[in-house]
Amino acid sequence: MARPKPNPFRYFNSSPEVIRLAVMMYVRCPLSLRNVEDLLHERGIDICHETVRFWWNRFGPLFAGEIRKRRTRAGNFSLWHWHVDEVFVKINGELHYLWRAIDHEGEALEFFVSKTRDKAGALKFLKKAMKHYGRPEIIVTDGLRSYGAAMREIGKLKRREVGRWKNNQAENSHQSFRRREAVMLKFRRTKTLQKFAAVHGQIHNHFNLERHLVNREIYKQRRSAALAECRAVAA
Repeated sequence: MARPKPNPFRYFNSSPEVIRLAVMMYVRCPLSLRNVEDLLHERGIDICHETVRFWWNRFGPLFAGEIRKRRTRAGNFSLWHWHVDEVFVKINGELHYLWRAIDHEGEALEFFVSKTRDKAGALKFLKKAMKHYGRPEIIVTDGLRSYGAAMREIGKLKRREVGRWKNNQAENSHQSFRRREAVMLKFRRTKTLQKFAAVHGQIHNHFNLERHLVNREIYKQRRSAALAECRAVAA
């Protein structure tokens, strides 16, 4: 008989509900650590902003991993179109590249940070994404030659699509990350950027309810369902 998983909250005096609320507020919304501290104080919860930092580092990947696991089980990613793009990010004044893959619905799949934008970086990123989600039907990229060289090596060059406006979906997906980057006053370590991008992407997917495409009643139903599932994940 398999052993039950240990309770991740067993050594914490605060309730799991408070921890979940603090982590979701920080990761989901463009708030600083001190903003979260002040908002929780208004609810009668007195914690330090460093506690919020510790909680999101400890439980953010845990929550995001569970959301990702449920979504991976439910999706057939081999039939999907991926949109792949990279964005410039400065870490302590040094230029890095954050590679991102999103699906045809605009939800983030995979993230990878590298110092270069060459074939080696593109190859590592694509292999990492395919390891988790399988091989997609179509991969849409911009005109960067690194993608062509990497996809030729993995045998996907014939499934690559390049167009002037075809990859706008990937370009627009950077907006939520850029808002977070500004609030956090940029990043200081590569590890922190990789970790936060992965956690933020999965939680952003979970609460991406497409409110501009549905009426108010459907949006409210989806929002309630997303919150209920989020509580179940944190439980």
